[in-house]
Amino acid sequence: MTTSPRSDQWTFLTNHARVLLHIARDPEVRLRDVAAHIGITERAVQIIVADLEAAGYLTRTRVGRRNHYTIDPTVALRHHTEADHPVGDLLSAFLHREQPTPTGTTAEPDTATET
Repeated sequence: MTTSPRSDQWTFLTNHARVLLHIARDPEVRLRDVAAHIGITERAVQIIVADLEAAGYLTRTRVGRRNHYTIDPTVALRHHTEADHPVGDLLSAFLHREQPTPTGTTAEPDTATET
């Protein structure tokens, strides 16, 4: 069976989810860095952040010359089929694997089982 070129281009997460996850990992990240990491334009990230802010998912606070972003994990997901889940559930599904270790690096969760 061959795959069409289109079938290789879709992903499960939207750019809105990717931006929110990146900000959750680093609340003081520059939008330029988010854009470079995700692979979209800085203007697209600015629009997405404005969307997320307008919907109540995050707030932006100016700290000196930088922005600090605060995410409200209690806001419900937007689609009616997921509206009974807060965005915090989505974030924790990805971020729980990135717990800081004592050295400041991130580690995968311990998946070893005892026999």
